Amino acid sequence: MDDARVGALVAAAREVRHRAYAPYSRFAIGAAVLAGDRMFAGVNVENASLPLSMCAERDAIAAMVAAGERSLDAVAIVADSPSPTSPCGGCRQVIWEFGPSALVIAETVQGERAAWPIEDLLPAPFELERP
Repeated sequence: MDDARVGALVAAAREVRHRAYAPYSRFAIGAAVLAGDRMFAGVNVENASLPLSMCAERDAIAAMVAAGERSLDAVAIVADSPSPTSPCGGCRQVIWEFGPSALVIAETVQGERAAWPIEDLLPAPFELERP
């Protein structure tokens, strides 16, 4: 993936991060998914019943699916953390479901960046047996 596309994807995640709803953790995360030439953004949305909270990555993927896309190429995550934050285990599985060869890019608000192929983050995914 070229630098311009990565930069645009990270910029979309950075921009949407300010809309996160994180009153409990105070850990606002923005995410953006690239599906072909289309980008979809999402934020973490917390709830007093923490298991009902939604991660930014899954929120962006849900927007992608709602728009009719079923395959993603890359996911960018931006968080205010000391080092780039990789997706949680649940998000790794959902990313795999829609992009088994996806690139995952994480960046801090200070600009430190890391990137991994999803297969490096989730080496033994659950897979749907398709006919």
